[in-house]
Amino acid sequence: MSFHPDLCRNESEVESKLIVSYLLPALGYTPESWHQEVAFISIRLGFLAFNSPAIPFVLDANSPMRVLIEAKSPKQNLDRHRRKFKRYLTKLQVKYGVLTNGNEMRIYERVGEAIDLVFQCLGQEIEVRIEEINALIGKDSSKPRQTLASTATDSNSPQINAESIPEQASEKIPFSIPFPEELFPETPIDTEPVVEPNSNTKRKSTLKVIAVYHNKGGVGKTTVAVNLAAALRKKGKKVLLVDIDAQSNSTFATGLMKFFFEEDDNLMANNIYHLLETGDFSFVPDVSRKSEGFNNPEIEVIPSHITLIEGQFKLNTIGASKTRLVTKLSRVEKEYDFVIIDTPPSRDLYAEVALIAADHLIIPSDLKPFANQGLPSVLQFISQVNEFREMIGKEPLNILGVLPSKISPNPKFLQYTFPKQTSVISARYHLNLMETIIYERTILSQCTNYTVPMGDLDVPEPKSILEYAPDSLSSGEFEALALEVLTKTGINR
Repeated sequence: MSFHPDLCRNESEVESKLIVSYLLPALGYTPESWHQEVAFISIRLGFLAFNSPAIPFVLDANSPMRVLIEAKSPKQNLDRHRRKFKRYLTKLQVKYGVLTNGNEMRIYERVGEAIDLVFQCLGQEIEVRIEEINALIGKDSSKPRQTLASTATDSNSPQINAESIPEQASEKIPFSIPFPEELFPETPIDTEPVVEPNSNTKRKSTLKVIAVYHNKGGVGKTTVAVNLAAALRKKGKKVLLVDIDAQSNSTFATGLMKFFFEEDDNLMANNIYHLLETGDFSFVPDVSRKSEGFNNPEIEVIPSHITLIEGQFKLNTIGASKTRLVTKLSRVEKEYDFVIIDTPPSRDLYAEVALIAADHLIIPSDLKPFANQGLPSVLQFISQVNEFREMIGKEPLNILGVLPSKISPNPKFLQYTFPKQTSVISARYHLNLMETIIYERTILSQCTNYTVPMGDLDVPEPKSILEYAPDSLSSGEFEALALEVLTKTGINR
């Protein structure tokens, strides 16, 4: 049992390789005496360790809480998280807390409503100083122990019960969802963010165009595209979602397909095909429309249609069609912060148009064999697109990374199979893995298939996950994805 900071490349690996595999066992905590991803009101905690076994997992006034542990990405400065960490310790009345990014470890002691730094070392020193760490926060340490009951002094003290524990919180999940500090700010977030008015004369373009692409279907591409768009919009960014897939899943998911009969189809005559068909008319403001009931605030959408299939032959005969999305987006580059493009799972003209127009690429993948085996084809396609991009004076496409999506939250799968799947991405395909993980949860399909009764019919009323279940784990995952995208694209939060 050993640890070295070079083992950790992201937050998940700090959790699994430092905390789960080394630190907790070295401090005497058995799997029955610690829990991961514990929810309390608006706070989601990384790890809580107890003086005695905590199974079944029920938090109440007599829970013998010993130490709170929070992991961060090795790239993050721990100073940024001290204020929020203090809030965690004081709100929950926990005596000791560990804050670590793998490269550094800090132990804080709560003293009343303040916290003091009582131990600090570099990642490579953790092993040699484990006895000092054990003396402070080890399970058998002689330091004073506590329960919520022993520290509660008034009726406002926190009361935690089993109902505040999220779905599957009682199971050990070595790879947890990152919850960056922006998810739990010190002051409440306005439900409707204020977006500065756009002005072509005052606002400098910072437009980032992101394609969501994999040539393997069923990897959660549309779920990622629409909910990432919603999460960015919730953060006050002006977002345009472009659906360039004939299956029109993003168009449906954003509430633009509420008709039941062909004669009521209001998309056939005005969709992404018309944007690509000509350079003389059908510009973005002519084709885009507001999503309907999908998000608050709503996003703008360029819809797709099943007729894209038959229209592709005509567009293939028009060389200029490949660059028309580039040209028309450039006319509105000061009107948006982000354009998210949902692409078809193929290597056809529409996928090519999307990758030519994009600045950045997210490759969602369930990391299963067929999805992984499709990655060489994805890379070959990107190489071909980059040749064309060079011809028109565009930089090569920037791959933000492979995004683990539709990942099973089963603890045994995450402990034994998932690490092997993720290691393949860098070792065999030489691609970066994004830090965020989108888990497969029933609630993600429920929000897309949500309906409301209207007479004798159930009318589709799809919602973003942030609108449908804002306090869910899935919502937190897309909040985390939005933050990662903001960071990696260099946009100020």
